[in-house]
Amino acid sequence: MDKDIRSKTPGKCPRCGMPLEAGIREPVEYRLKLRASPAAIPAGKPVDLQFELIDPKTGKLATKYELVHEKLFHLFLVSADLQHFQHVHPESFGAGRFRLRTSLPEAGIYKVLTDSYPSGATPQLLPAFLTTAGYPKSISETIAPPPADTGPQKGQNMEVTLRMDPPEPLPGRKTMLFFTISPGDGLEQYLGAWGHMLAMSHDLIDSIHEHPAFAEVRQVEGKQEIQFNLFFPREATYKVWVQFQRLGVVNTVAFTIPVREVR
Repeated sequence: MDKDIRSKTPGKCPRCGMPLEAGIREPVEYRLKLRASPAAIPAGKPVDLQFELIDPKTGKLATKYELVHEKLFHLFLVSADLQHFQHVHPESFGAGRFRLRTSLPEAGIYKVLTDSYPSGATPQLLPAFLTTAGYPKSISETIAPPPADTGPQKGQNMEVTLRMDPPEPLPGRKTMLFFTISPGDGLEQYLGAWGHMLAMSHDLIDSIHEHPAFAEVRQVEGKQEIQFNLFFPREATYKVWVQFQRLGVVNTVAFTIPVREVR
């Protein structure tokens, strides 16, 4: 799951808790089958989504999955205007099949990202798109770079501030993101990690699912600091959602980060 983690001896990954494996498998992208019921998806009303992954080498349904961050199947749902975000977990209803009952809150186009680990393969972050019935615009007509927003963000029971190194991220270079959480008490792991992150480019092309760079949380003047490392792949504006849990409450906050080449 975390390819940069290395060890000379067997053990578990300090980030995700999965057993370390000898060697690195050649990544092979599976095919995602997504069905919606009703097929004409209504905005603001329930819709049932079903998911299957197909092995490209055999053409067969993947039936076994590794447990990653306490779940077999993670799913992110993001609207094309970047205003709506969900991190949810479809449930298994038979070998290799998962389903989720949800709703798309407003008319428009949504990007779906499934994150799973078929046994014997490599982790899969697979995209798909959903459009509500009757929505008249294309993606190009819907997307637009949002204004930068890197100031403090308020969650349900915490405030999160962001510091970056370098302060102005560059495409293709490592950016360290330091999130300071206040109040500093009561921070808990959520799904086996101190935090979860999804970064999405404003044109919906690039998606990055990350976890903290280190297994420890730093104490800074009575507050908690958690570090993520990101490589923004290219010049764009990125919406970055982070999730932290405090006193049993999952807080989701978002920052909007422009990434530009030096000119």
